[in-house]
Amino acid sequence: MATTADIRNGLCIEFNDDIFQIIEFQHAQVGRGAAHVKTKIRSMTTGRVLEYTFTSGHKINEVRIERRKFQFLYADEMGYNFMNNDTFDQVSIDEKLIASPKLLKEGMEVDILFHAEKETPLTLEMPQYVVMQITYTEPGLRGDTATNTLKPATVESGAEVRVPLFVGEGDFIKIDTASGAYMERVKQ
Repeated sequence: MATTADIRNGLCIEFNDDIFQIIEFQHAQVGRGAAHVKTKIRSMTTGRVLEYTFTSGHKINEVRIERRKFQFLYADEMGYNFMNNDTFDQVSIDEKLIASPKLLKEGMEVDILFHAEKETPLTLEMPQYVVMQITYTEPGLRGDTATNTLKPATVESGAEVRVPLFVGEGDFIKIDTASGAYMERVKQ
């Protein structure tokens, strides 16, 4: 059992029958009143961000979270299947726990956060960027780099990404997994 004095960025706590991670916090003392801690917390199960103020000395339940490396194998009707490269254990994760499932491709390494006591997966963290090949897009115009016009393109995982006009089929592009946006063309 911890108190508000133990609050730090990244700490995972049990709050309102859910597990939350602290994103930001600020200790504050107002006049003669009791001190308090203003926090921004993110739900590990739904991804929702809340602002909550704890009074100083409030007891909080700290939750131990483990980060483990897994490799994406395949998706089926049961969910997305991953394998631990060290122990070869396989785990199936529901699509709602993955921020951008369309950007997963076979063999990709990801981090899965587990509740240490219950051994249940909480969320999946993708790498910040992925490099994928474009499988289909309309023909581009050579030299058209002056405008900021975008066109739809389908990448090897089946996801659709908006790319500049000069990008064509067969090109490799870097995609931001948080927003699903095109970042740059990559030489392979």
